[in-house]
Amino acid sequence: MKRTITVTGTASATAVPDLVTLTLGVETRRDTAAKAYDDAGKAAGAVAASLREAGVTDVDLRTSGLNLRAELVWVEGQGQKVTAYVASTTLQVGIRSHADAPEAIAAAVAAGGDDIRINGIEQGFADATSVTAQAQEAAWLDALARAQQYASLASARLGQVKSIAQEPVHGVPIPLGGMVRASFSAESLPVEAGESSVTASVTVEWELL
Repeated sequence: MKRTITVTGTASATAVPDLVTLTLGVETRRDTAAKAYDDAGKAAGAVAASLREAGVTDVDLRTSGLNLRAELVWVEGQGQKVTAYVASTTLQVGIRSHADAPEAIAAAVAAGGDDIRINGIEQGFADATSVTAQAQEAAWLDALARAQQYASLASARLGQVKSIAQEPVHGVPIPLGGMVRASFSAESLPVEAGESSVTASVTVEWELL
């Protein structure tokens, strides 16, 4: 039976991101369920309209959540009582230009008023093919270098590749945290591109000669 060596190589590639993904929430608290639901719909519609006016296309707007619940408190001697009804929805927004992001975010906040929530922002790639290929090539070279080193330590050399297993590719987003309720202008919250990275990992098995 021939000896083999199995090595995992890992590497990252970085590039300037070209896609801003914004997670917006709309939350209304009203005296009746119907009013909360209706007002949430109006606020969400206004936010979506403002984003379209800022250049966001329909394909980059997606509703991802909808919730309607009663807000309850415990009253001594009376049990649970409904104090309000809360309706909420979530909108995922793709902005394909960093230059447009501050204006689009500010427009959404202005349209949503006190009912809007900013739940997060991530930066990545509309098409990660190129940067992923760079990461995968670097991961292969890392695995090859490791295998050659171990083969040398074992007084052997590498033969044919027996198997290759690619691990899932991971991107590294850049989050801006939490929940924001205060209004702001486009100038007060710039969106800096920086760099985003993609990490690739590959496991390779070689024969040892």
